[in-house]
Amino acid sequence: MLRALTSLALAAATLPALARTADLPDGGEAPAPVIVYSYGADRNQRAELRVPQGTGPFPVAVLLHGGCWDAKGGDLRDTAPLAAALTARGIATWNIEYRRLGNAGGGYPGTFEDVAAATDFLTGLAAAPGMALDLSRVAVIGHDSGAHLALWLAARPKLHDPIAGAMTVKPITVVAIDGVGSLISWADRDAALCGRSVIAPFMGGSPRERADAYALASPEVQLPLGVHQILIQGTWLAMDSYARSALASGDTVIKLAPGGADHGNLIRPQTPQGKQVADFIAAQAF
Repeated sequence: MLRALTSLALAAATLPALARTADLPDGGEAPAPVIVYSYGADRNQRAELRVPQGTGPFPVAVLLHGGCWDAKGGDLRDTAPLAAALTARGIATWNIEYRRLGNAGGGYPGTFEDVAAATDFLTGLAAAPGMALDLSRVAVIGHDSGAHLALWLAARPKLHDPIAGAMTVKPITVVAIDGVGSLISWADRDAALCGRSVIAPFMGGSPRERADAYALASPEVQLPLGVHQILIQGTWLAMDSYARSALASGDTVIKLAPGGADHGNLIRPQTPQGKQVADFIAAQAF
C-alpha cells in the first residue's frame, strides 16, 4: 500500500488552494502561496506546500499536527500558522494531513503508512521543474501525537518492515513539540494527556496483546535514531524519560522550555512562546 501511494503520478495529484487568514506569520508578512497535493486517494491523504520567495534551494520542514491520534482531535489547520511562520523564515514547509483513529483505514498501521508516504512524496515534488526544495536538509516537526509520529519518521531507517517502507526522504533533525516518545510506556497513562484512553484503540490492542506492533510504533525502542533531536516542552511533561534514553543512546538532544508555555501556544507563532519555538527551529534544525 505504501509503495502504491508513493508511485502516484504527480500530475494527477495537484489541488490548488488559497492561503488562509490563519496562515499569516507572526511578523505580519504576506503569506506564501499554499498548494495542496494529494498523496493518496483518501480525502485525508493530502498536504500543504509553502515555498519561500527567492531562488532556493530551500530546506524543508515536514509538519505533523496532533490531536491525540484521533480524527476528532484536530487537523492540519492547527500547524498551518507554524508552517507559515517557518516559510517566512526561509524554510519550505510540507504540512501533512493523514488518517487517524476514527477515519477509515486510520490507526495502526494506516496512520504510519500515511505519514511515511506523505514524506516520501516530497521526492517527486523536488524533482518537478522549478521546485527549489533541498531534500538534503529536511526536518520533521510534530506537535502532540504528531510529535510521536515525527520521532517515528526519524526512526524509519532502522525499521525493516513493510509499514515503514523504503524510505526516500531522510530527515537530519526531528523536532518533538510536547508529545511522547513511546506508546508502550504511555498506553495505560494516555487518559492523563488526552482525557480518555486512545492509544490502545489506535493500536488495536494493549502492549501485551500487540507487543510487536508497539515495538515498531515506539521510537524509544529504536534508539539511537542517529538524527539531531529538538525536544520542546509544554504542559504534557511526557518527554523526560525519552530524553534521558536518547541521550544515553548517544543521540544529540537539545531541549527548549519556553516560559509561560501551554500545550497550544507552542504552535501559535503570534504568541511569545510560539514565536520563540519558530525562531528556535529556524536557528537549530538545519
